[in-house]
Amino acid sequence: MSRRGGGKQPDARRNEPSPASSSSHQGGGRGRGGGGGGASRRGGVAGGRVRGRGGRDRGAPSGFSTVTDFAAPARAALTPSSSSASSSSAPPLNSMSASALSSEIEGLLKLQTSEHTDRAAPPTSSEALCLPKRPGYGTIGKKVFVRANHFLVEVADKDLHHYDVSITPEVASKKVNRDVMIQLIELYGDSHLGRRKPAFDGRKSLYTAGPLPFKSEEFVVKLIDNDGRGASSKSARKERQFKVEIKLASKADLHYLREFLCGKQLDAPQETIQVLDVVLRAAPAQNYTSVGRSFFDPNLGPAGELGDGIEYWRGYYQSLRPTQMGLSLNIDVSAGALYEPILVTEFVAKHFNFSFSRQLSDQDRNKIKKALRGVKIELTHMEQRHKVVGVYS
Repeated sequence: MSRRGGGKQPDARRNEPSPASSSSHQGGGRGRGGGGGGASRRGGVAGGRVRGRGGRDRGAPSGFSTVTDFAAPARAALTPSSSSASSSSAPPLNSMSASALSSEIEGLLKLQTSEHTDRAAPPTSSEALCLPKRPGYGTIGKKVFVRANHFLVEVADKDLHHYDVSITPEVASKKVNRDVMIQLIELYGDSHLGRRKPAFDGRKSLYTAGPLPFKSEEFVVKLIDNDGRGASSKSARKERQFKVEIKLASKADLHYLREFLCGKQLDAPQETIQVLDVVLRAAPAQNYTSVGRSFFDPNLGPAGELGDGIEYWRGYYQSLRPTQMGLSLNIDVSAGALYEPILVTEFVAKHFNFSFSRQLSDQDRNKIKKALRGVKIELTHMEQRHKVVGVYS
């Protein structure tokens, strides 16, 4: 009979009873350490706590076929035990001496150890995985032209410079901050900015293609409160003075972006792509009404009433994305609901079907407050804009 975990025995000894001691066999069964059981368990091929699986491979020496499944140290018990060497009654193992088997296994172990040493560590992040490239395409059929809402973006061979912007006094409105920066560029563009055309995000970041002539500089800008529109009274043309500090923060190197677009780098440089996205959004943000990542304007498409003092405007959604052909500017058509430019009293009458012939109740006042909270209104007699925070009787 065959041993559990061992190979086939010779035909001459197949019908003989098994010897009392099995310590001379290089058993690779389920015993810990690779030993075949008996008085000594250190006679296995490879020591340690590895469970051998060689006994399931027919025709192979026990403990031999599973050497490549693990990397045991070379100093493990590779030589037969003393009881194995001194035993003369043990049957031969496929006509292979114990010393020859030990030498061959030791060579395999050294080979396995060197393979594990030379092999690079597998990536721990999915972003570092190199996905297989798409095979050849576009070789069969008829070529056609397809119009898509993607526009290829070409980047100039210049590094983007990031500057921190501090405007004092601080203003929460992005529009006011952009107006301050526009005024600064008009006043100091030729004399202090080196004729650069900066892109401002409306908050704290300014980007230029190439460096500015300074690393840190302060400017003084005066801005008219009435958004530059003419006014009949001098009081409405009051000027506000702002101090603007521009300081160099970092340099966005486009080298890694080019490496990624050429397929030489696996990870997309998201920070650089975000910077380019801000640059492409700077100009439309000055001309259109921005809501999230979309821009709206009555001149971009048909507009109409939705009822209850609400109207819709057409616009577009804009996003910069990396593709296999390069950087692509994705533009989708969108629509948004906005308040009609009407009097507050007209809005209340339309939205709540309310008549001002009767007095407002507390319930009516709460409804109006909830609908108008945060809405910007303009005082017709003073040409000033404010944000609604509450409604009082």
